[in-house]
Order: sequence, then C-alpha cells, then structure tokens
Amino acid sequence: MSNDTLNPKVMPEEPEKATLEGKNKFLGFWFFLGGETVLFASLFGTFLALRNSTNGGPSSQELFGLDLVFIMTMLLLTSSLTSVVAIYQMKKNNFAKMQAWLAITVILGFGFLSLEIYEFYEYITLEDFTFRSSAFGSAFYTLVGFHGGHVLFGLLWILTLMIRNAKRGLNLYNAPKFYVASLYWHFIDVVWVFIFTVVYLMGVI
Repeated sequence: MSNDTLNPKVMPEEPEKATLEGKNKFLGFWFFLGGETVLFASLFGTFLALRNSTNGGPSSQELFGLDLVFIMTMLLLTSSLTSVVAIYQMKKNNFAKMQAWLAITVILGFGFLSLEIYEFYEYITLEDFTFRSSAFGSAFYTLVGFHGGHVLFGLLWILTLMIRNAKRGLNLYNAPKFYVASLYWHFIDVVWVFIFTVVYLMGVI
C-alpha cells in the first residue's frame, strides 16, 4: 500500500476500518475480548463463591468503605469519556488534540492505579487482610489485582502508541491501533463497574 494511501489528506469516516489490516485488527480484537470476558466471568464466579469464606478474618462489611472506591470509579469512568473524545478527534484527523486527550486518559488511569495501591496497602498494613488471610482474601486480591494489571497494561499500551507515533502523526496504519486500544480501555472500565457493584456495593450490604 502506497504512502499516499496510508496518509490521506482527508481521513475517511472510519479510519480504523479503512484498510484490510485495520479490519483484521478490529475483528481479532473482538475474539481477544471474548476470551477476556470468559476469564473475568470465572474470576467473578470464584469471588461470589468464596466471599463468605473469611476463616475468622475480616469480612467485606468490616473492610470496605465506599468513599475511596467511589473516587476511583469516577476517575476510571472519566478516563473512558476522555478516551471517547480522543477517538472523536482521531476521526476528525486532529492528531494533536487526540494525543492531548489520550494524555489526560493516561493521567486519570494512573490516578486510579495509585488509589488502588493505597487501598491494598491499607488493607494489608492496617487490617492484616492479605492474599493468604482467607479464601475470601485470595479471591478478592486475584479479581481486583487482575483488573489492576489490565489497567496498567492498557496505560502502557496507550503510552507506547502515543510515543511511537508522536512524530509520525496519524495515518491509516496506526489509526486502528489507537481505536483498538481505546476499545480495550472501555472494556476495562466496564469490568470495573461490575467489580464496584459485585465486590464493593454488595460487600457492604
């Protein structure tokens, strides 16, 4: 494919699907997402089965407070919105604004991760609630920590795309990569909404 084809003066309406490679990336991502969904579903099922197995340790009612978790949720949901704006700017072929909104997304994402690490630190040091405390502890740290790992991966993915393409600008080759990374970020946000509901909200009731 020629350079002029990959770098059109006017971007098509859906630049992420304008090439065969882009369409293949888009399709492959949905298969990947299906596997991730099954994996998280199994972790949720395990958590629900073990959430009352505290082994004499602290229960979810004793541990969880919603103030910090609510702030974390707002950070992640806001980052999903900024990611939407970034892709909107991509479709308008405004690379600089897309990069700016992605940078805000990354900052919000790292804010979420920082609070999650702080939350774990408090549980471990103040409540003596560790991975080995009980089956409940193992299920909690596995589910929430696994999600946190996905958040970190998503942030590094977006950062890598931003840095590698800072001088190249936007084209039909990298547009699908930005788009798929944004979809992945939305998936992570949706999973967190389920964690917030199933783990924390149901945990304090």
